[in-house]
Amino acid sequence: MAAPRKYSLELRERAVRMYRTSDPKPQIKKLAVELGVHPEALRGWIRRRLQDAGRRRLAAGQSRRPRSRQNRIGNAAARRAACALSRVRHSNAWLW
Repeated sequence: MAAPRKYSLELRERAVRMYRTSDPKPQIKKLAVELGVHPEALRGWIRRRLQDAGRRRLAAGQSRRPRSRQNRIGNAAARRAACALSRVRHSNAWLW
């Protein structure tokens, strides 16, 4: 069972909406203090919303795939490489 979220969905949506509709854009830290949320949490919500809207590119190394799937794929590749390397080491053991 997933852990409960610290901030409600309504609060997150309202915070992002306040940031997007204000002109000029406020400092994220000041807005976060005003709303009673952690500045990095607010920054992540804003970044995610901009990415979803297509107005912000993904950073290098990011993808839209869920992270757990990326980890499984990466771990499987690492296991295959380690297995192949150990086979090479054992077959060439007499050279060492």
